[in-house]
Amino acid sequence: MSGRRISVRELVLFALLGGLCFISAAVMSGLPNVEPVSLFVMLFAVTFGWKSLLPIYTYVLLVLAVYPPQLWSINYLYIWLILAAVSIAMRGCRTNLIWALVSGAFGLFFGLLCAPVYLVTGGWAFAVSWWVSGIPFDLVHCAGNFALALALFGPLRRLMEWMYAKLMTK
Repeated sequence: MSGRRISVRELVLFALLGGLCFISAAVMSGLPNVEPVSLFVMLFAVTFGWKSLLPIYTYVLLVLAVYPPQLWSINYLYIWLILAAVSIAMRGCRTNLIWALVSGAFGLFFGLLCAPVYLVTGGWAFAVSWWVSGIPFDLVHCAGNFALALALFGPLRRLMEWMYAKLMTK
């Protein structure tokens, strides 16, 4: 995060955005591996930089508070940080297709990125079999992420940047 303190307005905004991320994921939970969380993480990261960890981990805390703990819960502690770091590094990019490709690639490799938890808990055979058996879901995740980002990243980025600028000038 930057050296600047978080204002009360930012804190409220980040809490609301983390909650919005959680609610939108719950609303879309009927579609297997089609979720808006990756899109939100990228948007938060390009708009807020490292401050994006506040709404991202608000979302994670809500997930951990609502759903019973399982092995996949551990993945949420680091998986979104990876996407946020990539997005922060690329935040100067204004090409929607590039963002859609990043989001799609994240969906495609989501299972692989989660596999270290299964490697530690069950060994190589468990981690590899878990990852390979999930490839069909990763393909759907890839397509869903790509489509959502292609359609919504540009307009939502402009909206978030405008809202954040307005919030910070008051």
